[in-house]
Amino acid sequence: MELYLDAASTEPVDPDVIGAMMPFLTEAYANPMSVHGAGRTAARALEAARTSLAADLGARPDDVVFTSGGTEADNLAVKGIAMARMKMLRETLGGRIRPRIIISSVEHPAVLRSAQWLERWFGCEVVTIPVDGQAHIDVNALRHALTQTELPDQGGIRNRTVLVSSMLANNEVGTIEPIDEIVRIAHGHDVPVHVDAVQAVGQIPIRMREWDVDALSLSGHKFGTPKGLGALLIRARVPVEPLISGGEQERGLRSGTQNVAGAVALAIALHESTVRMRNRYRRLIASRNRLIDAILRVEPNARLTGDPECRLPGHASFVFPGVSGEALLVDLDARGIACSSGSACAVGRHEIPKTLLAMGYEPQVAQSAVRMTFREPLERAEINRIAAAVEESCTTLRRSSEPRGTAPTMQAR
Repeated sequence: MELYLDAASTEPVDPDVIGAMMPFLTEAYANPMSVHGAGRTAARALEAARTSLAADLGARPDDVVFTSGGTEADNLAVKGIAMARMKMLRETLGGRIRPRIIISSVEHPAVLRSAQWLERWFGCEVVTIPVDGQAHIDVNALRHALTQTELPDQGGIRNRTVLVSSMLANNEVGTIEPIDEIVRIAHGHDVPVHVDAVQAVGQIPIRMREWDVDALSLSGHKFGTPKGLGALLIRARVPVEPLISGGEQERGLRSGTQNVAGAVALAIALHESTVRMRNRYRRLIASRNRLIDAILRVEPNARLTGDPECRLPGHASFVFPGVSGEALLVDLDARGIACSSGSACAVGRHEIPKTLLAMGYEPQVAQSAVRMTFREPLERAEINRIAAAVEESCTTLRRSSEPRGTAPTMQAR
């Protein structure tokens, strides 16, 4: 039986989620904006889903804007907040000031390319903050970048940086960023913060209001909904320009008839995922640590990537110097171990994980990256099976890469 260790890419849809959706795809299929009875039923379900989702994320119901997924949520946050703040800059100082957007050097393409779009069409300056060898954002560099853009207090906007955007947890190496410190630094300079929490929601506790985050993105397929569902949580205090014009649904920030069945799916799947997380969090961390130890024991050349402790509970990532990452994935799959390399969005393209390059790894080492992610604690027998497969694959691949006529080097075990 194949062991599936690629849960960071997507989660299968739970039958309970499908069951909860069905009434709103059949007999209760009504527009929640309609005033008749069926419409009011749909509207109540939509608002109940909004309330449930907010409760599980430490937010309020009126923070929630339903979207088609994490990519749309990131686009709405980065472009929408930046454009609204740029308007405030123009009103305060005219067109003399160039707005700046700050992101980390390891952001998802949905954030990076949104920032680049603003640079291309509106002349924004995009500044990327470096990360350290464990993929933690350099908070001192962030503080310096924000200090550079302070403006004289004229009773209006006090900084030409219009947004700081940072992921909560890195999809490639699992590192969890110091969001509370990032928010504290940015707010100290009068700059709002968007957090891309797509990889973290359902895996670690999310406390949006406690962290004082201004906007937070999530994607349902990461915690067990059909693909194409997500949300942006955004505080009412944050000015934002909508990207979709129409009938003013979702506080006027995301026009279009709402997907009631999708909203219900998001709420049910997130709540079930949150309950599972609370019940299994410690066991998941313990099994992750055993897996890391087992792989490093059988393959001494392997190196753990990311923070060894402050990382997602079901995330183990490595580099295997001297071994092709693509060949290793194929060989492991043949041995019944399905895992991944780098970002799920780059699967199939065999790209060198950009996070590892930003962390300072040489390209030839970064290309050997392998990521193992899981939502259920691994049994000891499963960990032993994975470690044995890694050892056998690495040995086989190294032997196959040796020049002909060279005797294989025996490794101590």
